[in-house]
Amino acid sequence: MSTMSKRAIFEASHPGVFFLDERDPAGLAAFLRHKGWLASDEAVRGLSKPGEGNMNLTLRVATSQRTLIAKQARPWVEKYEHIAAPPERALVEGRFYELMAQYPALRDRMPRLLGFAPEERILLLEDLGSGADYTDLYAGERLSEADLDALVDMLASLHRAFVGFQDDGLFTNRAMRELNHQHIFRVPLDASNGLDLDALTPGLSGAATKLREDTDFVAAVETLGRVYLRDGGTLLHGDFFPGSWLRTAEGPRIIDPEFCFLGAPEFDVGVLVAHLLLADQPPAIVDRALTGYAERIGTRPDEASRALVMRFAGVEMMRRLIGVAQLPLTASLARKRTWLRQVREMVSSAARQTRSSGGGG
Repeated sequence: MSTMSKRAIFEASHPGVFFLDERDPAGLAAFLRHKGWLASDEAVRGLSKPGEGNMNLTLRVATSQRTLIAKQARPWVEKYEHIAAPPERALVEGRFYELMAQYPALRDRMPRLLGFAPEERILLLEDLGSGADYTDLYAGERLSEADLDALVDMLASLHRAFVGFQDDGLFTNRAMRELNHQHIFRVPLDASNGLDLDALTPGLSGAATKLREDTDFVAAVETLGRVYLRDGGTLLHGDFFPGSWLRTAEGPRIIDPEFCFLGAPEFDVGVLVAHLLLADQPPAIVDRALTGYAERIGTRPDEASRALVMRFAGVEMMRRLIGVAQLPLTASLARKRTWLRQVREMVSSAARQTRSSGGGG
């Protein structure tokens, strides 16, 4: 899909709605001025992409006075244009940022919302600077204890602040959760999903086939998928991985909460654990994350909850290894096979532990 055909497709289904385009700074300047988001003497000097985004078109807007981040949700996944996605995700993300503004400990860990245009599905956000995200962890960087503690503290603060939170239904985020459910729990185990895993790592398709043929494993994943779709009382970030963490001079900051939803907090913790494992962080870091989260939440370690965390972690690892949303991993086939064996053990044995403890599933 070319940029022009993107515009044509968008304008056909959204007539008269502004289309964010990196090649149209004058159009964006007019839009921002119309919304009252630019000062009368402020000009747009240029547009650029601040990094590799997945879901949305995100642009850094350099004006004559500052830099801003403009983000638009279109009816597709920006990185995978053939995948349809609900543009209403921008409404959920905008509301998330509005809600966070009421809690200084959370507000200060993410960009401020400067403007929100619901019809255009556009958010204008504070620019946190030119720092990169944490995806360099997959290339051998180590996550410092200070940064890990800050991330865990943010996650626990979010979960603590909104336990039992009731809203108008927006944070069920059903359409985005169903999209995520497909790509986490179903697509990786669908032999006809069209993914050429051998093009990524020769021999990987054979390893994936072995996993798909394990009927106990597949059943455990299906059960876990139902847990993921079940509404809960805790507000989650929904995609808490290194691509959603930004390095800044003040420590890590969190972005991209468009997958947020009210559900089981173990999902967020499981995603965190999965990516620490895929980034080959030391076992002590994983233990520190789990222990630190439990301490900050203020609950005693619970075997069923820990088992659910590990099940979610295993499925997140699986989808990142044999699903659509690939990571910048440089791992060999042997390493990926080892991870997939670990995935099977994490999901299947943790599922047995959860059942024996009377946990969900």
